[in-house]
Amino acid sequence: MLLKTIGEKLKKPLHILLNNSDILIFFIIFFIKFAVYGKEISPDYFDKGVYIPIIGSILILLSIALLFNGEKRVKVLYIMDIVISVILIADLMYFRYYKDILTISLLRNAKLLTGVTSSVKGLIKLQDFLFLADIILMRPIKRLYVNKIAKLNKQKLLLRSAKFAVILAIGVAINGMSLYKVSIEQPTLLTSMSNRIYLTKLIGNLNLHAVDIYNTATNKIKNSKPLPAEKEKSIETFLSSNNGVTVQKKNLKGVAEGKNLIVIQVEALQQFVIDKSINGQEITPNLNKWLKSSLYFNNCFYQVAGGNTSDAEFMTNNSLYPAESGAAYYMYSGNTYNSLAQSLESKNYYTAALHGNSEGFWNRNVMYKAEGFDDFYGQRSFTLDENVGLGLSDKSFLTQSVEKMSQFKKPYYSFLVTLSSHFPYNDTKGYGEFNVGEYEGTLLGNYLKAIHYTDEQLGMFLQQLQAKGMDKDSIIALYGDHFAIPKENADELYKFENVTNKNDLQWYQYQKVPLIIHFPNDEYKGVNSTYCGQMDLYPTLANLLNLPEKNMFGNDILNSKEQKVIFRNGSFTDGKVFYISWTNTYYDISTGQKIPETTELKEKKEQYLSELQYSDDLLNHNLLKTMK
Repeated sequence: MLLKTIGEKLKKPLHILLNNSDILIFFIIFFIKFAVYGKEISPDYFDKGVYIPIIGSILILLSIALLFNGEKRVKVLYIMDIVISVILIADLMYFRYYKDILTISLLRNAKLLTGVTSSVKGLIKLQDFLFLADIILMRPIKRLYVNKIAKLNKQKLLLRSAKFAVILAIGVAINGMSLYKVSIEQPTLLTSMSNRIYLTKLIGNLNLHAVDIYNTATNKIKNSKPLPAEKEKSIETFLSSNNGVTVQKKNLKGVAEGKNLIVIQVEALQQFVIDKSINGQEITPNLNKWLKSSLYFNNCFYQVAGGNTSDAEFMTNNSLYPAESGAAYYMYSGNTYNSLAQSLESKNYYTAALHGNSEGFWNRNVMYKAEGFDDFYGQRSFTLDENVGLGLSDKSFLTQSVEKMSQFKKPYYSFLVTLSSHFPYNDTKGYGEFNVGEYEGTLLGNYLKAIHYTDEQLGMFLQQLQAKGMDKDSIIALYGDHFAIPKENADELYKFENVTNKNDLQWYQYQKVPLIIHFPNDEYKGVNSTYCGQMDLYPTLANLLNLPEKNMFGNDILNSKEQKVIFRNGSFTDGKVFYISWTNTYYDISTGQKIPETTELKEKKEQYLSELQYSDDLLNHNLLKTMK
């Protein structure tokens, strides 16, 4: 009697479990596949915390299957299994080549990719087929389930819909919390998609692809309406007047024509370390020496937004403003450009970008092609013999780069991006010995060690160029990409600089980056105090190299009468006044005092906001394609 009672009580739960065994089995299969994939792309760092969003994304998938009955439900689950397996295999193959993950942007611009399509046999591994093994091995179980159980599992639409709603809600809630956490801790990561490997570790593969599809779709919808003809005409008129001749005889016009161009973007190099010492030691002794024999712009600001390092590259190579949100390198990699590399191509230059990080980071492998670079020497092109910071050391990268450049066809344009001084500056052993005194163990102290290390490698790089005589027929431009010290660590910076008057103007005045242009035989050396930004490097180089100056939002620093620096958030300076957008406040730079808004300042603010909108419209509607 007792056994019968127990049996009766267990009958219903067992019945429910048996009827939903297909859902349970596929849940386990999906979870194992995502976990195995995660271990494959990052065996040393696949945080178990990512299991939660993985579960959330699987629940969302399974909720869809619950809308179907019996055999149809099993077929839906099988199709999901096949699709997931194919996605994971494709991601793994792409990862093995580019150390990155596939996106809609990459697929859309597949014609710009090289390497993967011709190397499929070398990229696929035998264990990859294990992702498909269950599809074959499960067939007998599927047949048994369909014949014995699924036929009996006929539920009404209302009950199926209720199950769907409950499981979907749980999955969405789990994923929502995971995405919200990322958006709070790293606000731009979801929109910029800058580091897709890292993002996968936080939210899982399926969620990453969902975020990518969402970003692509919203951007497409946002820009689906054609731009009115009068607005397009206004943009062309502005660009024409902005790039017009500002003086009858332009300063240094064409003085570098035909010479090699070497541009170095230095990771997190801020101006406050220039000519500064700590404990009797110069922080950047090599740059201090170099700028004394160069043309040095001491009032240059970085203008990056959500794309950080990639935004700096984007501005200096195209003289277009960063994207309103996200990263232009990701969002507009399919656009047509009037880049520095393309302009130099018309002068028969060989053009190459060089960077020691993975090719897919910041979507560079696609974007450099769109910008017209002949070649991109990324991580796979270098011998990875020494790591400092996030990857290949600046010492090894710059040494190998000199060797590569010495073989380039002349004239050439080399665009180099350093890496070792990247936030959070925690490779203190790799940076070597440098006494930062009371700042030991602080973010600022670690940064000083990092930038001192990079300065040493830049000094070595410049010496190698000189030893090979490569500096004799080259102009070399060097600048910092963005801030080094985040605003939350401002007090450390203020203490180091002995600043007591802490306000928004003071903060912005520390957002300068060195801009140095060196000419053969140390010609044209000196200090130029014009207020300028990263947007202005391309038009300035265009003047020096005698290139066409058109479709640029920046100005030639050497000839423009207007000292204009516009920031993506709407703040700006004209060299006399600094406008802070988030408080709607104007400061007189000479006195440091707040001043009231005048009609002239209001008009300038509106004009500069219009300029940002012009750049957005140009990018959103790919206007350079028709303008060219």
